[in-house]
Amino acid sequence: MTAIEHDIRRNPLTGANAAAAASYAEGLLRVNLFIGDPVASADAAIAEAPNFTMAHALRAWLFLLSTEAQARTEAHASWKVARDLPMTAQEAGHIAAIGHLLSGQWHRAARVLEDVTITHPHDLLALQVGHQLDFFTGNARMLRDRIARARPAWSPETPGWHTLLGMHAFGLEEMGDYAAAEAAGREAVGIERRDAWAQHAVAHVLEMQGRTEDGIAWMTADSAAWSEDNFFAVHNWWHVALYHLETGDIAEVLRLFDGPIYGARSPIMIDMLDAAALLWRLRLRNTDVGDRWQPLAEAFATAAGAGNYAFNDLHATMAFVGAGHRDLVNQVLAAQDEAMGRDDDNAGFTREVGNAATRAIIAFGAERYDEAVTLLRPVRGIANRFGGSHAQRDVLDLTLIEAALRAGQHDLARALAAERLAAKPDSPLANLFARRAAAGLAQEGRPV
Repeated sequence: MTAIEHDIRRNPLTGANAAAAASYAEGLLRVNLFIGDPVASADAAIAEAPNFTMAHALRAWLFLLSTEAQARTEAHASWKVARDLPMTAQEAGHIAAIGHLLSGQWHRAARVLEDVTITHPHDLLALQVGHQLDFFTGNARMLRDRIARARPAWSPETPGWHTLLGMHAFGLEEMGDYAAAEAAGREAVGIERRDAWAQHAVAHVLEMQGRTEDGIAWMTADSAAWSEDNFFAVHNWWHVALYHLETGDIAEVLRLFDGPIYGARSPIMIDMLDAAALLWRLRLRNTDVGDRWQPLAEAFATAAGAGNYAFNDLHATMAFVGAGHRDLVNQVLAAQDEAMGRDDDNAGFTREVGNAATRAIIAFGAERYDEAVTLLRPVRGIANRFGGSHAQRDVLDLTLIEAALRAGQHDLARALAAERLAAKPDSPLANLFARRAAAGLAQEGRPV
C-alpha cells in the first residue's frame, strides 16, 4: 500500500511526495496570510506530483473564492482532474464541496466543509474556505461557530494558531462580541504581524464601535506588515479610508483612493468592490470625485452581464451609475433577471436583496430618492442574505438615510440617525445626519 504524505497538522495528502507537499504547504501558508501567489504554489505541487488530489483542490478553491465568473473555467478544470484521483473521505469532502460551489450551491458547499471540520478540526484549508463561504453568504453565526467548534482541538503550539484566532475574531465581531473579537485579533497579530485577516477583524471592531482614532492608530502602526505583497491590502486600506471619511477628512480619503486603494487600478474583484463602495460613499457626501468613476466602470464592464453573485452586481452598478453608463446598468439588470430564474443560491441572493438594492442605487443616481427609500427599507434588515460584512453593507444604510433626507422624509431620517447614534454615540457622521434631519423638520415648521 502506498504511503500517504501528511501536512504539519496531520491532514492526509493523497498522491503527494515530499517536494509536492512542501509546495502545497507554502501555498496554504500564502492563503492563510493572503501573501504571494498561492496558485503558483499549487501549480508547483501538481508539477511535482500530478496525482496530488489536494493540490488540485487548492487550485480550484483559489479560483472559486475570487467570485469572478471567468475564474470558474479554471476551477472546473482542476475539479475534473481531482474528482477522478484517489482520495480519503476527508479529501472527498473538499472535492464534493467544490462541485457544489461550481453548481452555484454556496450553502451546500459550506455545509459539506462544516462536516469535514467537525470530524477533522485541524483541516485548516477546510476551515478557511468555509469561513470565506460564510462571509460570502452573510452567515454571521457560522463565521463564529465554524471556528469555535474547532478551537478546542487547537492550541498555541498548533501550526497556524494565529490563523484560527484571526478567523474567530472576525466571526465574533460579526456577531457583536466586540471585546472577545478584539482580544483574539490582537493576539493573532501579535503572533504573526502579517496576518491581514486578523488585522482586518480588529479594524471591523473599531469601525462598529465608532472608535475612529483607535482605528487609524491600529491600522497605521505597522501598515507595512499587512500591505506589502498582500492580496488583502486594498481592503485594509479601505478600512483606513472609512475612518477618515467618518471624521470628514475628504482630502485624505481621496489621497488613499488615488494611492493604495485604486492607484494601481487593480482588476481584482475584491479591490474593485472596495473602490466602488468608497466612491459611492463620497457621492453620498456630495463630493466631486472628478473622473475617478470612469476607469472603474470600464474595469467592471466585463462583469456587467455575469449575474453570478448579487453582491458584485451591486458594486458594479455603483460604478456604472457613477460614470453614467446606462447601457451597462441595463446589462446588470438583465443578468439579474436571468439569475433570478435559475435554481441556485445566487437566485435567492438576488431575489431577496440584490435586485432591490441594485435598483435603489439606480434610483438614487437618477435622483428618484423616494423610490430609493421604498426599495431599501424592506431589504436593509435582511441584507446579510446576499453576503458581505456589517461594514460593507453599511453602504445600504448610508444610502437610505441620504435618500430620506433628499426626499424630504425627515421623520424617517431622524429615526435612522437616532438608530445610528445609539450604536455610535460619538459618530460625527451620525450627528450630522441628526442635525440635517432636525433642520429639515424645522424648515417645515414642525417640532424637532
